[in-house]
Amino acid sequence: MLIYFITFEVAKLSIITLFMDKFEKIKLGISIGDFNGIGIEIILKTFSDKRMLDFCTPIIYGSTKLITAYKKDLNINIPFNGIKNIDKALHGKINILNLWKDDIEVDLGKPTKKSGKCAFESLEAATDDLAKGEIDVLVTAPINKDNIQSDDFKFPGHTEYLESKLNGESLMILMTNKLRIGLITGHIPVSKVSETITPELIKKKVEILYATLIQDFAISKPKIAILGLNPHCGDHGVIGNEDDEIIKPTIDIIQSEGKLVYGPYAADSFFGSENYKNFDAILAMYHDQGLAPFKTLSFGEGVNYTAGLDKIRTSPDHGTAYELAGKGLANINSFKEAIFTGIKIFKTRKEYKSLTENSLKTNQRKEKL
Repeated sequence: MLIYFITFEVAKLSIITLFMDKFEKIKLGISIGDFNGIGIEIILKTFSDKRMLDFCTPIIYGSTKLITAYKKDLNINIPFNGIKNIDKALHGKINILNLWKDDIEVDLGKPTKKSGKCAFESLEAATDDLAKGEIDVLVTAPINKDNIQSDDFKFPGHTEYLESKLNGESLMILMTNKLRIGLITGHIPVSKVSETITPELIKKKVEILYATLIQDFAISKPKIAILGLNPHCGDHGVIGNEDDEIIKPTIDIIQSEGKLVYGPYAADSFFGSENYKNFDAILAMYHDQGLAPFKTLSFGEGVNYTAGLDKIRTSPDHGTAYELAGKGLANINSFKEAIFTGIKIFKTRKEYKSLTENSLKTNQRKEKL
């Protein structure tokens, strides 16, 4: 009788949790990126649709003066709530956390030292709040990887910086609803790709991707494809040995552990044949091997997700687009998808943790009985 009571209590708790989640407003932090690019424009355009406030409470890390200037230039008339502290953020409002008091000179379409400095300060403040749990999800607008460099930021991109500030090991995933591509090596020169690929690295990235697909995307038994490194996967050593000597044996070991991981597949035919549709996710060996087909198939709709960390960060799949800055032509679809994706992952992960924790508690109670 007691067992039935415990099971009922767990079920009741799950129902209450789901009911509360329906009305819970997720705190969404937004770093502005390089303000001389299209970052602020896509932020303002996105939240000019008031329905977005039904999904989240946005907190933009920047300056009311700077964003007011953009509002005037873009003729976007939306109210916002300027705040100095994160605890003053209001639900149902577009909150701007003021990081600077001074007027800032904007030079649209051109990267400057000031725009790089402000991009870092916005990212730093947002990441700190993400780490402390003050915000639930971070969406980053595009930075310039050159002008953001400083004594405080010596990283090739967002992903590496976030990994240094949060817990876990990162995996860059480019995704849409129908396609997910992770990268075994990220922002490194092509000349270093071959020496970087090891059995240990492949295993680690598969482990991160596998766990992510389960807890963040609710896929109970993920099916993963791994691309080869060399043309035609090396043609049995004629065009390189890495596929036969490193990648294939590592895949065999992973398969022996019960994971549905297949490959290596020749990258040139894998996407053209639409074989990618048969898998929940793909691991590419290097940056452009994964991003070239992804952006061909999904550009303007895709999302960059930093998997493997204890906190959630997403971003649009494009850069600063200086050539479009100030013209009102920037497309918001990718940025909006980044927001929706971040929110969905947050809820899915929360539900997964709740279910696994409740299951563990139930099993422990049963053992005591």
